Amino acid sequence: MVYRIYVEKKDAYAREARQLLRETREFAGARGVRSARIIQRYDVEFAGAAPDATPGAEHADKALFEYAAQTVFGEPPVDIINYDPPFGGKSAEGADGANGADGGEYVLAVEYLPGQFDARSDSAAECIQLLSQKERPLVRHAKIYVFTGDISESDKQKIEHHLINPLDSRKAALELPQTLVQDLPEPDFPPVLFGFTEAPPEAAPIYIGRYGLAMDAADFACCVEYFKSEERDPTLTELRVLDTYWSDHCRHTTFETILDGIEIHDERVQKTYSRYLELRKKLGREETPVTLMDIATIGARALLAEGRGGLDKWERSEEVNACSVKIDVDAGGKTEPYLLMFKNETHNHPTEIEPFGGAATCIGGAIRDPLSGRAYVYQAMRVSGCANPLADADATLPGKLPQRKITREAAAGYSSYGNQIGIATGHVTEIYHEGYAAKRMEVGAVLAAAPLANVRRERPVPGDLVILLGGRTGRDGCGGATGSSKAHKKESIETCGAEVQRGNAPTERKLQRLFSNPQAARLIKKCNDFGAGGVAVAVGELADGLEIDLDAVPKKYEGLDGTELAVSESQERMAVVLSPTDVPAFLSLAAAENLESAVIARVTANGGAAEIPRLVMKWRGHAIVNISRAFLNTNGAKRRTAVVVDKTKVQHPAQQECERDFFAF
Repeated sequence: MVYRIYVEKKDAYAREARQLLRETREFAGARGVRSARIIQRYDVEFAGAAPDATPGAEHADKALFEYAAQTVFGEPPVDIINYDPPFGGKSAEGADGANGADGGEYVLAVEYLPGQFDARSDSAAECIQLLSQKERPLVRHAKIYVFTGDISESDKQKIEHHLINPLDSRKAALELPQTLVQDLPEPDFPPVLFGFTEAPPEAAPIYIGRYGLAMDAADFACCVEYFKSEERDPTLTELRVLDTYWSDHCRHTTFETILDGIEIHDERVQKTYSRYLELRKKLGREETPVTLMDIATIGARALLAEGRGGLDKWERSEEVNACSVKIDVDAGGKTEPYLLMFKNETHNHPTEIEPFGGAATCIGGAIRDPLSGRAYVYQAMRVSGCANPLADADATLPGKLPQRKITREAAAGYSSYGNQIGIATGHVTEIYHEGYAAKRMEVGAVLAAAPLANVRRERPVPGDLVILLGGRTGRDGCGGATGSSKAHKKESIETCGAEVQRGNAPTERKLQRLFSNPQAARLIKKCNDFGAGGVAVAVGELADGLEIDLDAVPKKYEGLDGTELAVSESQERMAVVLSPTDVPAFLSLAAAENLESAVIARVTANGGAAEIPRLVMKWRGHAIVNISRAFLNTNGAKRRTAVVVDKTKVQHPAQQECERDFFAF
């Protein structure tokens, strides 16, 4: 049985609805709207509420639901709580409802797409479970907008365009469903791509287009040759794993592009480049290809070799998720060695197409990296860039969201995540420039620290176990690494929805608490966060040889296939390597923080000379991925490009004419 409730702010507290009215009329251009209301709708279904359930269970469920209505879903002092629809409209697409003084009523219900993480529903379900101390119920949320006025079909289209981002949301039905249980079909095994090893070069665009791959024709040719050497065709999962591993997001392939035939026609640039060549020779790197990455890091390499620049304090290890520096800290009058960590994260692409989730996971992603190093994050910074947020919606580029929508929802997403996890953002700057109309800039940076005694940096050995810790896996985030590595078109906003992850700040906060516990932190030999690439990369990078059991990966819902389990980047998860003897103690400490955990992989090789390490991923007892580590580490085809640097006109900043546009909103 499904129970339903409607919660609406009392008029004195309906600030969001008043703002919606202004936005709808002035920004979206729906001038016929005269009033607007916002109603939160919740559907709840309790486990075991079937006709053959325990006698009296239905009455107990109803009593629990009514109690939750006053304590979980609504606050009686500020909310109006209804069990019947508090509006007269028929549907988002239907005819007008009862005509009042303001004209017809137009009702639009909006819900997240299936597979998208809904923090409101998840929190409500957890709260009800805390009240009942029983199995967690199913909760589904929708936001209902009620507009009145002389609303034309054109106004309705403008309203829907303003309120619904097709990337993460859709219209919701107004009718009460019979059940919230999803009847999901059993997923099929990933197909074997028969004939792949016989594919000619001209077939590359066909495969890339059909499967939405980020790799280019040269990478495709590398894959064909590799699987020829293995005398077999790949599974689709293997192709997607390779595409993820070799994406620009995971392997910085743009910065690793080999620069050939460099021509420089500017004396100052030539002088700097000559100095770079001198340092390469001095450091014995003449055989190393010239790349942007090598140019960018040569100064630090030189300082390190010369023992200058304080780089003796730099902590170097196989865990390179954040910059880590050794410092001494005054801890209550006693000097203690600490690790000070810095990290920045850009989420330009995700925030461009899904502002709230993109900006939320920008700060979440920045936190995850030092957190995986067992450090606690204390401080954050946010820098963003957009075009004029006061421009009319009609001025929006085709295939883009309006700048005002991006700016406001991104600010809401960042602050929502930061407030929930409890991190202070001491510096916030938004730059306004028309150059950001095509692609938003979203940058988050954090500062973290950890007692050195709490941090182990050890190479895994065969027999070690890998635990997945934290959030469950869903479809949100599938293809995020490859998605942010591809060129995007105006259709991207409608087709890249699953690529944007949904943040779950409370779970990451639990991870912070666990990793701050010396008992737990000192059991971890090596850790990796679930940023880009999902299980395939987060677990795959921990050791050279691994056997991963995808059936052991905790899921948000049924129906996920092996490929989705392998590459989904769902947030707030960690992969930790432990000695088998330490696993029971660690699982117990995680459970004490209300964190789910599961053993999902075993280390089979650590790169020894006598070993031939492979990444193996099994689903339903069958290996759907079995790839040589040596091939994975090639990072695909080497990219090359010619470079010509023209003579440039350089002025002192004080002599330059700087135009800055400031928009008040």
